[in-house]
Amino acid sequence: MTVLAPENLKIETLKLFQDYKKYGKTKLRNRILELNFGLVRREAHHWTTQCNENYEDLLQVGSLGLLRAIERFSTEKGHAFSSFAIPYIRGEIQHYLRDKGYSVRIPRRWQELGRQAMNIRRHYQIKYNRQPSDPEIAHVLEISIKEWQDIKLAFQNREPISLDVSVGNEDDGNVCLGDLVADPKCKSFQLSQDDRIRLQQALSQLEDRTRCILEFVFLQDLTQKETAEQLGISVVTVSRRVKKGLELLKEAMAAEIF
Repeated sequence: MTVLAPENLKIETLKLFQDYKKYGKTKLRNRILELNFGLVRREAHHWTTQCNENYEDLLQVGSLGLLRAIERFSTEKGHAFSSFAIPYIRGEIQHYLRDKGYSVRIPRRWQELGRQAMNIRRHYQIKYNRQPSDPEIAHVLEISIKEWQDIKLAFQNREPISLDVSVGNEDDGNVCLGDLVADPKCKSFQLSQDDRIRLQQALSQLEDRTRCILEFVFLQDLTQKETAEQLGISVVTVSRRVKKGLELLKEAMAAEIF
C-alpha cells in the first residue's frame, strides 16, 4: 500500500470525500478508511499499553469508530478529517474496554504523577479554595494536557463505580446510581432494538451541530471544553446546545411513544 505524505493524504482524503458524498460508492468509503487507517493503529497501540486487550481486536473496534467518523464528516465545515475522526476512534475503543470490564494497568510513572496530582489538588484547595484545572495540573507536573487527561482516564477506569454513588442534582432528591440501573428481569427497561432505532431517528432530527455535540459529549466521553475545542466554538455554546439538544431529543422520543 502506498504511504502518502501528510499534506498529500489530506488532499487525497478531501477529494475522496467530495466524490463519496456525491456518488456514495462503497469503494470510495473503503479507500478513505484505508488511507486513514493509521489513526486507528495509533490509538490501538496506545491502549494496548493500558489494558490487557489484544491489539488486533482494538484495531477492529477502532475501525468501527473510523467508519462512523467517515459517515458523519462534512467537508463544508473546514475541519481536518484526522482531528474529527480521532474522538470517534478513541471513544469506540474506550466504550469497548469499559463494556468488557478490563482492568487498566497504570504505568509506574503515571501512578507517581497521579499521587503528585493529589497533592496539587490539596494545595490549590487550601491556598485558593478551589480545585485546579487540567491545564494547571499539567503545567505543575510539566506534562502535556493530553497526557494528564489520559492519566485521569486510566485512574477512572481502574476501579468499578459504586452503585451507591449519588447522581443528579439537589432537586432530584436522594437518587443513587443503583436506582437507575435497569432490572434484567424487566423487559420494559431494556434498550431494545426498537428503542435504539427510535433513538437514532430522534438524533437524526436534530440540527447537525447539535447532534454532533451530543455525540461528542455523551457517546465519545469528551468534556464540554474538549468538544468546544474540537468544533471551534465556545464552551458556553456547547453547554447551551447540550441543554437544548436534550430537550428536543426528549420531546422527539416522547412524541413517537404516543
